[in-house]
Amino acid sequence: FKQTYNTQSEEIVADAGYGSEENYVYLLNNNIVPYVKFNYFHMEQKRVWKNNPFLQHNLYYNRLFNYIICPIKEKLKFIGTTIKESVTGFKSTIHLYQTTKCLECPLKQECHKAKENRTVSLNLRLNNIKDHIRKLLTSEKGLEHRSKRPIEVEAVFGQLKANNNFNRFTLRSLPKVNIEFGLMAIAHNLRKIVTNRA
Repeated sequence: FKQTYNTQSEEIVADAGYGSEENYVYLLNNNIVPYVKFNYFHMEQKRVWKNNPFLQHNLYYNRLFNYIICPIKEKLKFIGTTIKESVTGFKSTIHLYQTTKCLECPLKQECHKAKENRTVSLNLRLNNIKDHIRKLLTSEKGLEHRSKRPIEVEAVFGQLKANNNFNRFTLRSLPKVNIEFGLMAIAHNLRKIVTNRA
């Protein structure tokens, strides 16, 4: 996966619910800059996350020789790959790494709960994409987008759900749901027009 992203392209802003590998690949391949958080973006900013040496995300990965180093400096060697397929048919390649010395390690109970040696799964393409996403989200423009998103979106959801008591769709099938939500959106916009004119 090559990081040849065009930062002058169209931009999209969304919350962590949309931060999947499948969505990222689609957006980047279509020259859309994704200011889209992944599910633990905020967690990894916290000190308790950064200071935990046993977390998979904090283990050192040697890209050149393709191995991982555990907290006691033992190598987790590459043992193969597996393919993970989503419900939509999107395929991810998962690289597997394993050590041979967990059973004699004094830190085993803190490191993992498995009875056998620890196996770590890495999605290298997704990790590369997340490196790029972090740079986007922490850039000046990324911070601006992140500050605006909850203001522009959450208030509307709050009004629809709390003021209109719209907690669930009453119709079934995607076309009918589109119509139902469209009616709610029209009503919301009409209310805003009336308020602004008043």
